[in-house]
Amino acid sequence: MSQYNQDIDAMATLREAAGSSWNAINPESAARMKAQNRFKTGLDIAKYTADIMRADMDAYDADSSQYTQSLGCWHGFIGQQKLIAIKKHFGTTKKKYLYLSGWMVAALRSEFGPLPDQSMHEKTSVAGLINELYTFLRQADARELGGLFRELDAAETAEAKAAVQDKIDNFETHVVPIVADIDAGFGNAEATYLMAKQMIEAGACCIQIENQVSDEKQCGHQDGKVTVPHEDFLAKIRAVRYAFLELGIDNGVIVARTDSLGAGLTKQIAVTKEPGDLGDQYNSFLDCEEVTPEDMNNGDVVLNRNGKLLRPKRLPSNLFQFRPGTGEDRCVLDCITSLQNGADMIWIETEKPHVGQIGGMVNRIREVVPNAKLVYNNSPSFNWTLNFRQQVFDAMVAEGKDVSAYNRDQLMSVEYDETELAQLADDKIRTFQADAAREAGIFHHLITLPTYHTAALSTDNLAKEYFGEQGMLGYVAGVQRKEIRQGIACVKHQNMSGSDMGDDHKEYFAGEAALKAAGKDNTMNQFS
Repeated sequence: MSQYNQDIDAMATLREAAGSSWNAINPESAARMKAQNRFKTGLDIAKYTADIMRADMDAYDADSSQYTQSLGCWHGFIGQQKLIAIKKHFGTTKKKYLYLSGWMVAALRSEFGPLPDQSMHEKTSVAGLINELYTFLRQADARELGGLFRELDAAETAEAKAAVQDKIDNFETHVVPIVADIDAGFGNAEATYLMAKQMIEAGACCIQIENQVSDEKQCGHQDGKVTVPHEDFLAKIRAVRYAFLELGIDNGVIVARTDSLGAGLTKQIAVTKEPGDLGDQYNSFLDCEEVTPEDMNNGDVVLNRNGKLLRPKRLPSNLFQFRPGTGEDRCVLDCITSLQNGADMIWIETEKPHVGQIGGMVNRIREVVPNAKLVYNNSPSFNWTLNFRQQVFDAMVAEGKDVSAYNRDQLMSVEYDETELAQLADDKIRTFQADAAREAGIFHHLITLPTYHTAALSTDNLAKEYFGEQGMLGYVAGVQRKEIRQGIACVKHQNMSGSDMGDDHKEYFAGEAALKAAGKDNTMNQFS
């Protein structure tokens, strides 16, 4: 017997036990409402999605073609429409996640208004967006199941009823894992723990945290990034793990992000007790000059290394700088250290999307941690067209091919769009995720800010047409006609917002006395 039919029987038993006062309660209606609300709390979601993510990680370890993907979403409706589209086009949500970007929370969700990605937005706004995303995904479940229940009621033959019942019994939820950005933890380890708890309670099964200084945090694709010593970062990783364990999400996932590749500064000199310990390794990357006591100035900070006095170079900002060219070594050490101290996966923020560069670092990490896996930002901050055209250009030069028809610095130009070089570059872009999953250990590919850009692009196109000569045709041809022909669910926007579900509930609650919205005069009928 299916879960749905079991619930009908259980509700019937409850009604009978309650006596005559429950006579108006329909067991099947109650079972339908229960089916439409599978996840009662955010912790239910976190437990469910953590299991999915762990299974996907195991599948990737066995076969690197089984990588996962996500798109960043800044609103619940955007996340909902993404998952509805995925189910429509691919028939399943498997290996498709959501990404919650701190950048987009800062730029779009702060009460201060648009902010740079510097951890200035409200801490609660991150958990608030997680809750909003899952509210919309659960509503997508309820909406789709509501449609199936109406199909079941309308089915006229046993065969038709059985076909619809099978869809109900095998319904796949829109609820998927979220990789959620906690930035640098928004304070000390206690602040990180408290914020992580709030995010997990909202439904997050996977939290991504970076090794920058909280009060100096910068976007990973901007200058001026400042990292912290490893022990400070590891304390925050442990804080997130404790939050997961306290809330019963024993298999919660932690992604440790290192910004060391592009970060040339540190705020602190690490504590070290003996040569070669973690603090000493961190300090070994500092840009220092050897001094004698006679050379020292008032207020100088010096290190004792192998009997020599070394003075780290300190900037007017009171920050210390690392030696140039040490970014990759620091990156590799960050990743190894994080994986050895509680992180499940790593994230390396790079300055360009280059499989060889990423794979080189991953190979070094896997010498110590063989199953190391990456989450990678397929960032809109990269000029993908220019980067890959330049990669192809450089490969052609290395192979001795004639590149006299190309200007390497101008390869973004539209004049190159139909050339062999451009086609080769587009092929490399198309296969980048599969290639990087195979050759660079990337388990999860995400784009941080895609829906930020798509919202701006579609609005620009609509504004140009509607306020221009096309007038109303700008909307009809550019939006509505495409919605209808592409089967976009929200063309029936009343249905998408829950009007039909409200009608169902009115009928459950009031029977024939229910005043419904979906009658013959509803203009949404024009889209049937």
